[in-house]
Amino acid sequence: MIVRALALAALLAAGQAAPDPHRPKPTLDHVAPALLEGIEDGVLIVSKTNGWRHIEHIPHSNAVLADIAEGLGHPAFVTENGAVFNDAQLARFSVVVLNSATGTFLTPDQRAAFARYVAGGGGVVALHAAGDSSHEAPWYVDTVIGTRFIGHPGGGDHLQHARITIARPDHPVMKGVVLPWAPRDEWYSFAGNPTESGMTVLARIDEDSYRVPPELAMGDDHPVIWTNPQTTGHVVYSALGHMPGSYDDPNYRRLLTNAIRWAAE
Repeated sequence: MIVRALALAALLAAGQAAPDPHRPKPTLDHVAPALLEGIEDGVLIVSKTNGWRHIEHIPHSNAVLADIAEGLGHPAFVTENGAVFNDAQLARFSVVVLNSATGTFLTPDQRAAFARYVAGGGGVVALHAAGDSSHEAPWYVDTVIGTRFIGHPGGGDHLQHARITIARPDHPVMKGVVLPWAPRDEWYSFAGNPTESGMTVLARIDEDSYRVPPELAMGDDHPVIWTNPQTTGHVVYSALGHMPGSYDDPNYRRLLTNAIRWAAE
């Protein structure tokens, strides 16, 4: 009887355990947020997470991204409401920043509005987990990522310093980035090089500078930042940015500033 009671208590405790904040319950939004008065030519910062949630960096990185946008003369609007992806509201923004937005965070209609926005010249800056494997919608994968995330080092090698090399020093996104640069981050690997789907790689990771498992090795052409030159709107993806401190790194802040400025053109 005592054993059975203890087992029942354990089951009840497990059922009442606090949810994992890294794995929020997926939700879809259907009522658009009210935008602030006067937002035009703005920067929309979206950190909606229906997959893994980077609780460590999202609050700080949202604030840094908003500060960068406003420093460039663009009003910033930070939201986790996917219903903002409608034609009328998107028209008030020149750039959408996907700040580790994960999972299926848009309805089909919202995703269609996003596609029209990019086709009409709207810019996209996608960061870190905005390129992870939780994204499955074909338009999103083809337009924003161009490849498939397969993992990153774990355990004691989860966060490492690695050397960045610049493939396109002439590109506006890379302007002013100072080398050598070896930030500490969570280093993503991908199933293939995004150049195979028409992307332009701007920066790579030097695999000789960190410990990468054999199954995640990509060789001499391991991409970390790239653009999609096939879209009307400027689209750039950076796999960097796992930790809050990444957004205080002068090189990364410079790169993010460049990316938002370029995407807004």
